[in-house]
Amino acid sequence: MTTSFVRPEPPYYAVIITTRPAADLEGYAAMSKRMAELGEAQPGYLGRESLTDEDGRDLVVIYYADEASIAAWKAHPEHLDAQRLGRERWYSSYSVEVARVERAYAFSRD
Repeated sequence: MTTSFVRPEPPYYAVIITTRPAADLEGYAAMSKRMAELGEAQPGYLGRESLTDEDGRDLVVIYYADEASIAAWKAHPEHLDAQRLGRERWYSSYSVEVARVERAYAFSRD
């Protein structure tokens, strides 16, 4: 798992994205990197965690301070292009869920 932040105190929002890759991934890595860079610069962005399985399926959780930040990122012009290309070329399927985190618990032996 990769993570790029320390969770804030709730409440905050989580955008949960699951993707299944298509056969044509040309240009995907570069676009994914660009979206990560742009996304991290958006107001309200708190961080992200991601997992990829052996078949290339991804689970990404992106955390935001509020719903307005999520809506602004969804409407970003370069992100709109990436979404279109994802549907047209890079994903055989995907799902997006948005959740408000009211409580959070954690444990680590480290």
